[in-house]
Amino acid sequence: MLELTPAQKRELRAQAHHLNPVVSISQKGLQATVLSEIDRCLSSHGLIKVRLYGIERETRGDLIAEVCNTLHCGNVQHIGNLLVLWRPLPESPDDGKSALAGRRHGSGKPTTKKQAAAASEARNKAKQKTATPRRRARPPA
Repeated sequence: MLELTPAQKRELRAQAHHLNPVVSISQKGLQATVLSEIDRCLSSHGLIKVRLYGIERETRGDLIAEVCNTLHCGNVQHIGNLLVLWRPLPESPDDGKSALAGRRHGSGKPTTKKQAAAASEARNKAKQKTATPRRRARPPA
């Protein structure tokens, strides 16, 4: 089980606020298929919400501890029937480069709305200069 500092928990709670639950644990409890799904989601997202259905309040604590110990993840938050789990994402095989680093478009610098509008207008003007005029459908009468 990963131990998180209060500052880490606060930051992760803020990040998880807008997330929807991706895994549901029902009355059948914690089965191997549910654990594998939670593991897959943690590996791809890192921070997930889990919804608990029909599980008594007394057994929730044991269930959370079992999930965290089995999957080596941290319990960020537990409110009612919602559980927020976090595990650091595994290192990617491309030496830490992000998936978007190989994109062809964009310089990677953030742009403002004004800069984006100016760039779009410049592209449109360039297209108009190079475009050939449309031919008329009918000859003039």
